[in-house]
Amino acid sequence: MADWLKNFAKIKDLDLQDSPLKADLFKGKTTLVLFYNNDCLGCTGRAIPFAYELKKEYGIQVILIHSNFRKSVTREAIAQIFSTPEIPLEIYIDKNHLAYDAFACEGTPHWLIINKDLDITQSIFGSQPNAQNRIIYSLAEMKAH
Repeated sequence: MADWLKNFAKIKDLDLQDSPLKADLFKGKTTLVLFYNNDCLGCTGRAIPFAYELKKEYGIQVILIHSNFRKSVTREAIAQIFSTPEIPLEIYIDKNHLAYDAFACEGTPHWLIINKDLDITQSIFGSQPNAQNRIIYSLAEMKAH
């Protein structure tokens, strides 16, 4: 079993109920995990739209994890960052940024790429073109194999 999964033990869903972030959710799928914060303009303006495009282009699973730092966030606040009435991606809450800390995230946005065998293949900070290119190259390489 992937040891890193224990870092998701305290993650909640948008209704602050225990989340299903367990091995079965990841197994057999390429997954892009994005740690973000609603108050981070790089997250809401670049990273989340980029994650949505990657989901469509590569057919991967995308999971967003809002990491609370100074204040809690509500489902309504999260919904407001989207231009559609429905939230188009899976979003979870890292209430006390425990998972964020456990994965040694450098800031928000921070990305994890997890392969079908539950291995974390990349940990990337940022939303600028350099970070985006690293993510694209990693996903393209995984798709080729």
